[in-house]
Amino acid sequence: MPAAFIGHGNPMNALEVNRYTSAWRAFGAAVPRPRAILVVSAHWYINATAVTAMLRPRTIHDFYGFPTELFAVDYPVPGLPELADEISDAVHPTWVGADTDSWGIDHGTWSVLLHAFPDASIPVVQLSINADKPLDYHLELGAKIAALRRRGVLIVGSGNVVHNLQAMDWGLADDGYEWARRFSEDSRAVMLAEPTEFATLDAHPDFGSAVPTPDHFIPALYFAGLAGVQDAPNLDVLVDGYAYGSLSMTAYTLDLDCAHVDGVGGSPRPPADVPPDGSNI
Repeated sequence: MPAAFIGHGNPMNALEVNRYTSAWRAFGAAVPRPRAILVVSAHWYINATAVTAMLRPRTIHDFYGFPTELFAVDYPVPGLPELADEISDAVHPTWVGADTDSWGIDHGTWSVLLHAFPDASIPVVQLSINADKPLDYHLELGAKIAALRRRGVLIVGSGNVVHNLQAMDWGLADDGYEWARRFSEDSRAVMLAEPTEFATLDAHPDFGSAVPTPDHFIPALYFAGLAGVQDAPNLDVLVDGYAYGSLSMTAYTLDLDCAHVDGVGGSPRPPADVPPDGSNI
Protein backbone atom coordinates (compact mmCIF):
# COMPACT_ATOMS: atom_id res chain seq x y z
CA MET A 1 0.00 0.00 0.00
CA PRO A 2 1.38 3.48 -0.83
CA ALA A 3 1.99 6.22 1.72
CA ALA A 4 2.01 10.01 1.60
CA PHE A 5 2.93 13.22 3.35
CA ILE A 6 0.58 16.11 2.61
CA GLY A 7 1.21 19.80 3.28
CA HIS A 8 -2.32 20.78 4.29
CA GLY A 9 -2.00 24.54 4.87
CA ASN A 10 -5.05 26.74 5.47
CA PRO A 11 -8.26 24.95 6.63
CA MET A 12 -10.04 26.81 3.81
CA ASN A 13 -8.45 24.31 1.43
CA ALA A 14 -11.27 22.01 2.51
CA LEU A 15 -13.67 24.20 0.52
CA GLU A 16 -11.35 25.13 -2.34
CA VAL A 17 -10.70 23.71 -5.79
CA ASN A 18 -7.07 24.63 -6.43
CA ARG A 19 -3.89 22.92 -7.53
CA TYR A 20 -3.24 21.54 -4.04
CA THR A 21 -6.68 20.06 -3.57
CA SER A 22 -6.61 18.82 -7.18
CA ALA A 23 -3.38 17.00 -6.36
CA TRP A 24 -5.01 15.43 -3.30
CA ARG A 25 -7.87 14.23 -5.50
CA ALA A 26 -5.41 12.78 -8.00
CA PHE A 27 -3.67 11.01 -5.13
CA GLY A 28 -6.91 9.46 -3.90
CA ALA A 29 -7.82 8.32 -7.40
CA ALA A 30 -4.42 6.65 -7.89
CA VAL A 31 -4.33 4.75 -4.57
CA PRO A 32 -5.69 1.18 -4.51
CA ARG A 33 -8.63 1.17 -2.12
CA PRO A 34 -7.16 0.67 1.38
CA ARG A 35 -8.60 -1.36 4.22
CA ALA A 36 -8.12 1.68 6.47
CA ILE A 37 -6.30 5.00 6.57
CA LEU A 38 -3.92 5.87 9.41
CA VAL A 39 -3.19 9.59 9.67
CA VAL A 40 -0.50 11.35 11.70
CA SER A 41 -1.88 14.89 11.89
CA ALA A 42 -0.04 17.93 13.21
CA HIS A 43 -3.17 18.86 15.14
CA TRP A 44 -3.22 15.93 17.56
CA TYR A 45 -0.13 16.99 19.50
CA ILE A 46 -0.35 15.68 23.06
CA ASN A 47 1.82 14.27 25.84
CA ALA A 48 1.28 10.65 24.84
CA THR A 49 1.37 8.23 21.95
CA ALA A 50 -2.23 7.21 21.26
CA VAL A 51 -4.60 6.11 18.52
CA THR A 52 -8.28 6.80 18.02
CA ALA A 53 -10.28 3.65 18.75
CA MET A 54 -13.91 4.63 18.37
CA LEU A 55 -16.45 3.26 15.89
CA ARG A 56 -17.60 6.70 14.76
CA PRO A 57 -14.94 9.40 15.20
CA ARG A 58 -16.37 12.91 15.34
CA THR A 59 -15.34 15.65 12.89
CA ILE A 60 -13.37 18.20 14.93
CA HIS A 61 -13.38 21.89 13.92
CA ASP A 62 -10.18 22.90 15.70
CA PHE A 63 -9.96 26.56 14.60
CA TYR A 64 -12.01 29.75 14.86
CA GLY A 65 -12.88 32.84 12.82
CA PHE A 66 -13.59 30.98 9.59
CA PRO A 67 -16.85 31.00 7.58
CA THR A 68 -19.82 29.03 8.86
CA GLU A 69 -19.68 26.68 5.88
CA LEU A 70 -16.29 25.42 7.07
CA PHE A 71 -17.74 24.61 10.50
CA ALA A 72 -20.59 22.82 8.75
CA VAL A 73 -18.22 20.35 7.09
CA ASP A 74 -18.79 16.82 8.33
CA TYR A 75 -16.59 13.92 7.28
CA PRO A 76 -18.51 10.98 8.73
CA VAL A 77 -15.98 8.21 8.28
CA PRO A 78 -16.14 5.01 10.29
CA GLY A 79 -13.36 4.18 12.70
CA LEU A 80 -11.61 0.83 13.05
CA PRO A 81 -11.05 0.12 16.76
CA GLU A 82 -9.26 -3.19 16.11
CA LEU A 83 -6.51 -1.31 14.28
CA ALA A 84 -5.36 0.02 17.65
CA ASP A 85 -4.20 -3.49 18.60
CA GLU A 86 -2.40 -3.92 15.27
CA ILE A 87 -0.58 -0.62 15.76
CA SER A 88 0.35 -1.56 19.31
CA ASP A 89 1.78 -4.86 18.11
CA ALA A 90 3.71 -3.19 15.29
CA VAL A 91 5.45 -0.67 17.55
CA HIS A 92 6.05 -2.94 20.57
CA PRO A 93 7.57 -2.28 23.11
CA THR A 94 6.49 1.35 22.61
CA TRP A 95 3.28 1.92 24.57
CA VAL A 96 0.28 3.18 22.59
CA GLY A 97 -2.92 4.24 24.29
CA ALA A 98 -6.38 3.66 22.82
CA ASP A 99 -8.51 6.80 22.77
CA THR A 100 -12.17 5.82 22.73
CA ASP A 101 -13.84 9.16 23.33
CA SER A 102 -11.68 12.31 23.55
CA TRP A 103 -10.44 12.99 20.00
CA GLY A 104 -11.74 12.17 16.52
CA ILE A 105 -10.84 13.45 13.03
CA ASP A 106 -9.23 16.92 13.09
CA HIS A 107 -8.88 19.34 10.19
CA GLY A 108 -5.34 18.20 9.42
CA THR A 109 -7.01 14.93 8.45
CA TRP A 110 -10.43 15.75 7.05
CA SER A 111 -9.44 18.83 5.02
CA VAL A 112 -7.24 16.49 2.95
CA LEU A 113 -9.23 13.26 2.96
CA LEU A 114 -12.52 14.81 1.91
CA HIS A 115 -10.80 15.66 -1.38
CA ALA A 116 -8.87 12.41 -1.71
CA PHE A 117 -11.72 10.11 -0.61
CA PRO A 118 -14.91 12.18 -0.80
CA ASP A 119 -17.33 9.33 -0.13
CA ALA A 120 -16.05 9.01 3.48
CA SER A 121 -16.49 5.25 3.41
CA ILE A 122 -12.94 4.12 4.30
CA PRO A 123 -12.23 3.72 8.04
CA VAL A 124 -9.89 6.39 9.41
CA VAL A 125 -7.71 6.20 12.52
CA GLN A 126 -5.42 8.94 13.85
CA LEU A 127 -2.07 8.43 15.57
CA SER A 128 -1.14 11.22 17.97
CA ILE A 129 2.17 13.06 18.04
CA ASN A 130 3.85 12.61 21.41
CA ALA A 131 5.12 16.11 22.26
CA ASP A 132 7.46 14.76 24.93
CA LYS A 133 9.59 12.74 22.51
CA PRO A 134 12.63 13.78 20.41
CA LEU A 135 12.60 13.85 16.61
CA ASP A 136 14.33 10.47 16.30
CA TYR A 137 11.49 8.82 18.23
CA HIS A 138 9.01 9.80 15.52
CA LEU A 139 11.32 8.74 12.70
CA GLU A 140 11.74 5.33 14.34
CA LEU A 141 8.01 4.97 15.01
CA GLY A 142 7.36 5.67 11.34
CA ALA A 143 9.69 2.80 10.45
CA LYS A 144 7.85 0.49 12.86
CA ILE A 145 4.37 1.17 11.49
CA ALA A 146 5.58 0.43 7.94
CA ALA A 147 4.44 -3.18 8.47
CA LEU A 148 0.83 -1.97 8.43
CA ARG A 149 1.14 -1.05 4.77
CA ARG A 150 1.39 -4.75 3.92
CA ARG A 151 -1.97 -5.22 5.63
CA GLY A 152 -3.79 -2.74 3.42
CA VAL A 153 -3.38 0.36 5.60
CA LEU A 154 -2.72 3.66 3.83
CA ILE A 155 -0.48 5.82 6.03
CA VAL A 156 -0.66 9.60 5.63
CA GLY A 157 1.28 12.33 7.41
CA SER A 158 -0.41 15.74 7.39
CA GLY A 159 1.47 18.90 8.34
CA ASN A 160 3.76 21.49 6.73
CA VAL A 161 7.55 21.16 6.69
CA VAL A 162 7.78 24.97 6.86
CA HIS A 163 5.15 26.33 9.25
CA ASN A 164 5.67 29.68 10.97
CA LEU A 165 2.34 31.33 11.73
CA GLN A 166 3.88 34.35 13.42
CA ALA A 167 5.72 35.26 10.19
CA MET A 168 2.71 34.89 7.88
CA ASP A 169 1.96 37.65 5.38
CA TRP A 170 -1.48 37.20 3.83
CA GLY A 171 -0.31 39.36 0.93
CA LEU A 172 2.16 36.65 -0.10
CA ALA A 173 -0.56 34.17 -0.94
CA ASP A 174 1.60 32.01 -3.20
CA ASP A 175 5.14 32.99 -2.30
CA GLY A 176 7.75 32.07 0.29
CA TYR A 177 10.41 34.06 2.11
CA GLU A 178 14.00 33.28 1.17
CA TRP A 179 14.58 31.33 4.40
CA ALA A 180 11.38 29.34 3.82
CA ARG A 181 12.48 28.45 0.31
CA ARG A 182 15.96 27.47 1.44
CA PHE A 183 14.70 25.17 4.17
CA SER A 184 11.97 23.66 1.99
CA GLU A 185 14.36 22.96 -0.88
CA ASP A 186 17.05 21.51 1.39
CA SER A 187 14.51 19.34 3.23
CA ARG A 188 13.19 18.12 -0.11
CA ALA A 189 16.71 17.08 -1.16
CA VAL A 190 17.14 15.13 2.08
CA MET A 191 13.74 13.46 1.83
CA LEU A 192 14.29 12.28 -1.73
CA ALA A 193 17.90 11.15 -1.26
CA GLU A 194 18.35 10.16 2.40
CA PRO A 195 15.01 10.01 4.24
CA THR A 196 16.60 8.39 7.30
CA GLU A 197 18.53 11.67 7.79
CA PHE A 198 15.41 13.83 7.91
CA ALA A 199 15.62 14.36 11.68
CA THR A 200 19.07 15.94 11.26
CA LEU A 201 17.42 18.96 9.67
CA ASP A 202 17.17 20.41 13.17
CA ALA A 203 20.80 21.50 12.60
CA HIS A 204 19.89 23.50 9.49
CA PRO A 205 20.53 27.26 9.93
CA ASP A 206 16.94 28.06 8.96
CA PHE A 207 15.32 25.42 11.19
CA GLY A 208 14.39 27.92 13.91
CA SER A 209 12.52 30.12 11.45
CA ALA A 210 10.94 27.29 9.48
CA VAL A 211 10.04 25.14 12.49
CA PRO A 212 9.42 27.40 15.50
CA THR A 213 7.25 24.60 16.93
CA PRO A 214 7.68 20.96 15.87
CA ASP A 215 4.04 19.91 15.54
CA HIS A 216 3.69 20.45 11.77
CA PHE A 217 7.19 19.18 10.96
CA ILE A 218 6.92 15.86 12.79
CA PRO A 219 4.37 14.18 10.47
CA ALA A 220 7.04 14.32 7.73
CA LEU A 221 9.31 12.29 10.04
CA TYR A 222 6.79 9.45 10.07
CA PHE A 223 6.72 9.49 6.28
CA ALA A 224 10.54 9.58 6.17
CA GLY A 225 10.60 6.62 8.54
CA LEU A 226 8.32 4.66 6.20
CA ALA A 227 10.55 5.44 3.24
CA GLY A 228 13.73 4.70 5.16
CA VAL A 229 12.96 1.02 5.70
CA GLN A 230 13.14 0.40 1.94
CA ASP A 231 16.44 -0.11 0.13
CA ALA A 232 15.37 1.96 -2.86
CA PRO A 233 12.21 3.87 -1.94
CA ASN A 234 10.02 5.05 -4.80
CA LEU A 235 9.65 8.64 -3.58
CA ASP A 236 8.08 11.46 -5.57
CA VAL A 237 6.76 14.98 -5.14
CA LEU A 238 3.01 15.19 -5.69
CA VAL A 239 2.73 18.97 -5.53
CA ASP A 240 4.76 21.81 -4.06
CA GLY A 241 4.55 25.53 -3.46
CA TYR A 242 4.43 28.20 -0.77
CA ALA A 243 1.70 30.05 1.09
CA TYR A 244 1.74 33.40 2.92
CA GLY A 245 5.53 33.61 2.96
CA SER A 246 6.11 31.16 5.80
CA LEU A 247 4.33 27.90 4.88
CA SER A 248 5.46 25.23 2.44
CA MET A 249 2.83 23.11 0.73
CA THR A 250 5.04 20.26 -0.48
CA ALA A 251 3.40 16.83 -0.66
CA TYR A 252 5.26 13.54 -1.17
CA THR A 253 4.16 10.07 -2.20
CA LEU A 254 5.79 6.68 -1.62
CA ASP A 255 5.28 3.73 -3.99
CA LEU A 256 2.63 5.48 -6.05
CA ASP A 257 2.51 6.46 -9.71
CA CYS A 258 0.69 9.78 -9.62
CA ALA A 259 1.46 12.76 -11.83
CA HIS A 260 3.05 15.84 -10.23
CA VAL A 261 0.68 18.80 -10.33
CA ASP A 262 2.40 21.86 -11.80
CA GLY A 263 1.28 25.46 -11.94
CA VAL A 264 1.31 28.59 -9.86
CA GLY A 265 -1.19 29.70 -7.28
CA GLY A 266 -3.72 27.91 -5.19
CA SER A 267 -3.58 29.33 -1.68
CA PRO A 268 -7.01 30.53 -0.54
CA ARG A 269 -7.42 34.10 0.61
CA PRO A 270 -8.09 34.48 4.34
CA PRO A 271 -11.59 35.13 5.66
CA ALA A 272 -12.18 38.61 7.06
CA ASP A 273 -12.08 37.47 10.70
CA VAL A 274 -8.78 35.59 10.52
CA PRO A 275 -6.06 37.30 12.63
CA PRO A 276 -2.88 38.25 10.73
CA ASP A 277 -0.69 35.80 12.66
CA GLY A 278 -2.88 32.79 11.86
CA SER A 279 -3.33 32.10 15.59
CA ASN A 280 -6.81 30.68 15.00
CA ILE A 281 -5.51 27.74 12.95
